[in-house]
Amino acid sequence: MVTVPTSPITEAVPLSLCAREPHVPADRLVAEMVPPPRFDSVRFETYVPDPNQPSQTEAVKVLGDFAAGLGTAHPAGGSKRRWFARKAAAAPAGPRGVYLDGGYGVGKTHLLASLWHATPAEPSLKAFGTFVELTNLVGALGFQQTVQTLSGHRLLCIDEFELDDPGDTVLVSTLLGRLVDAGVALAATSNTLPGKLGEGRFAAADFLREIQGLSAHFRPLRIDGEDYRHRGLPEAPPPYSDEQVTKAAYATKDASLDDFPNLLEHLAKVHPSRYGALTDGLRAVCLTDVRPVPDQSTALRLVVLADRLYDREVPVLASGLPFDKLFSDEMLNGGYRKKYFRAISRLTALARDAKTLVAQ
Repeated sequence: MVTVPTSPITEAVPLSLCAREPHVPADRLVAEMVPPPRFDSVRFETYVPDPNQPSQTEAVKVLGDFAAGLGTAHPAGGSKRRWFARKAAAAPAGPRGVYLDGGYGVGKTHLLASLWHATPAEPSLKAFGTFVELTNLVGALGFQQTVQTLSGHRLLCIDEFELDDPGDTVLVSTLLGRLVDAGVALAATSNTLPGKLGEGRFAAADFLREIQGLSAHFRPLRIDGEDYRHRGLPEAPPPYSDEQVTKAAYATKDASLDDFPNLLEHLAKVHPSRYGALTDGLRAVCLTDVRPVPDQSTALRLVVLADRLYDREVPVLASGLPFDKLFSDEMLNGGYRKKYFRAISRLTALARDAKTLVAQ
């Protein structure tokens, strides 16, 4: 439990994620389909390829050419022209999207956001969101309205593309098919090749047609390399004491302070589409009594929160267990292992960012 200091360093009382129950209107979900704050200023020029990984340099070139080709894409209003130049005699064959496949921390999101920035179109004609945010948009607007809203776009970027259940498989397959027919270019990132989506999560063989249909929309682009978040950097700091975390929360303006088990319970009451709004205005998240996540449903909710905190560059200061002990061996060896490893990687980076809070 959190112990409140007897003499707070500041008069401000820390915020609490558990006290927040945000309601996000559908129009905000659409307006926020842009690269997150962490990737506001990234460009192809700011991506630093590993000289030992030629696939990274190749990816920059391929995506740069892809962005340039979008200059001939359809204007707003739903023209049926494709993202590439189209002759009247025949429509071109082949995938109409690019799919960045690679491990954690090789810069896939950096490249995807750079593609969004480099595409010669107004921001209102480009959409960028995670796979979860895309499915949440469908839930908020309805399928037909989502198709209508996105059909006039030149580009749809989907970060962290994963299929977690059969319903998502059919939904996304149908949605992307409709958007491609409307002339929308697609770009996605994932840790799983498009033909392997859903593997280990459900009976993917029963949905092979949908999965193959999704795969047909993309040209896979492999990006090799090690996790840049750990490249040449010190190990993540060990957890702090409850007293240190609490003291830092009181000393940091706009910091939140929550008991980790209570936060996990609260996340079950908030739809994942609202986790971004849950973190609005936070400069730091302070957590006490971090312990192993009890079940898979809770773990997947925590993954979404970790993504939103990472996108917004919110440091995380914690006591209890280190973040690499959050998920059981069974979870790390199961069908969602790539999500869990991504969460560990991102939370570790945010824990490293939080070191300066203790020094205040």
